[in-house]
Amino acid sequence: MTVNITGMAAASSSSQPRLHIKPGTTWSEAFTTCRQVAPEAFDEDRLRNLWGGHWHRTGNPLHSLSPVDGTPIAGPPMIEQDEARDAIRAALDDHKHWRDVALPERKARVRAAVDAMDAHRDLLALLLVWEIGKPWRLARTDVDRALDGVRWYIDEIDGMIAGRTPLPGPVSNIASWNYPMSVLMHAVLVQILAGNGTIAKTPTDGGAACLTLASALARREGLPVSLVSGSGSRLSSALVRAPEIGCLAFVGGRSAGGQVAAALVDTGKRHFLEQEGLNAWGIWDFSQWDVLAAHLKKGFEYGKQRCTAYPRYVVQRQLFDRFLQMYLPVVSGVRFGHPLAVADDTDQLPELDYGPVITADKATELAAKIDEAITKGGVPIYRGDLADGRFIPGQDTSAYVPPVAILSPPASSALHHAEPFGPVDTIVVVDSEAELLAAMNASNGALVASLACDDESHARRLAGELQAFKVGVNKPRSRGDRDEPFGGRGASWKGAFVGGVHLARAVTVGTDADERLVGNFPSYSLYPAV
Repeated sequence: MTVNITGMAAASSSSQPRLHIKPGTTWSEAFTTCRQVAPEAFDEDRLRNLWGGHWHRTGNPLHSLSPVDGTPIAGPPMIEQDEARDAIRAALDDHKHWRDVALPERKARVRAAVDAMDAHRDLLALLLVWEIGKPWRLARTDVDRALDGVRWYIDEIDGMIAGRTPLPGPVSNIASWNYPMSVLMHAVLVQILAGNGTIAKTPTDGGAACLTLASALARREGLPVSLVSGSGSRLSSALVRAPEIGCLAFVGGRSAGGQVAAALVDTGKRHFLEQEGLNAWGIWDFSQWDVLAAHLKKGFEYGKQRCTAYPRYVVQRQLFDRFLQMYLPVVSGVRFGHPLAVADDTDQLPELDYGPVITADKATELAAKIDEAITKGGVPIYRGDLADGRFIPGQDTSAYVPPVAILSPPASSALHHAEPFGPVDTIVVVDSEAELLAAMNASNGALVASLACDDESHARRLAGELQAFKVGVNKPRSRGDRDEPFGGRGASWKGAFVGGVHLARAVTVGTDADERLVGNFPSYSLYPAV
């Protein structure tokens, strides 16, 4: 059985024909195909954990529901500390063997694993649709970015690690659920390419099946990958503090990241911790509204559930009317709904901006934050309706959140200073450049920021005062790929910067015993020019 999904269609209006799930794309069909492709990793009723080169039927699977429509899906099989310690020891054994494998052979095996994943690209993408609710186009993009990025590293790795050696122990990876392939699996494969064994924890909220399939294909090529599931708090002592670990890579929220950082204080262990920030777009002395509208429309992709989304707009008061004139048609034109719903007269999947948020609980949390901000004085300037979505009759829509925009969220509300991680925008009006900068720096550090300003030289001067690692002028910034460095400022990043040579150096050791990795360590910082 193969997955065959072709074609896209524009989302239809409220007069759309009756919808149903595209044949061949149901969860049960996807899971059956996974069992045929990698029977060692998929049981009839559950997923397995991987360490020591073997797939273990162990751990208690979570009762997981797809955010798409509430369909029961395979949840992560949660192990306890003793098994996590076994997995770490097995990862160290893998690491000791792999670090002696010559680079040409490492490159050949990683390339073979990437080719195997490419052969099952549509299946990996379909799993992402069901597990984390990505529209089909964005799910395939996540897979492609991972594979294309690793291919680039295969071609470039020789110069990056010349004269360097692998770490003394394996790399431990803990990442959020929103980009299982292009963030987590990409990082694992590059770490392996550099000569390290790896262990990764599946995100609890989604992505377990996709990562299981990708890891099975990697392990078949002899790559030293381990994959386990479990509670972050219960497994922290093994996956964060274990002496066998050579480096920790973390992507997630500030609360969990803060706990991880605290656990690392006395270890001296290498680490890079990417944490959220309230990325802001400032608008000052600006007139190119059509250009900005296109950027803002694209910004709603995946419901702004990504670390480089822009949920905050800081607008010069004199431009607020023009901003609204541009913004309201954009937000009212956002398309959301069931990612796999097709009409009776076509088999083309819809072209959506986003599907559900990650869980029904997250949708409830966002609704509470919206209500809090409005109750305390924020002004709702746009509130979408579930009736505007593209849904199958009778489907569960509890994880869907229509787009919302709130003017002047009060300082006492969560939306004033924290990233919502959903399709919720907040807008702040300011009168001076000082107020502009203060409002854009509300979260004490962010990964990206942007300024919309007709005078680019003036915008670049303002950019120097922003607490963001990357600042765009009249365009958004993103995490980037390949040799583009990525990090953060303030509370949004701790440890070494990554991207290209920075990532290769972060997971290898140079000849200088006092080597200092580029990053925001207390005595060293590097922020790329705008």
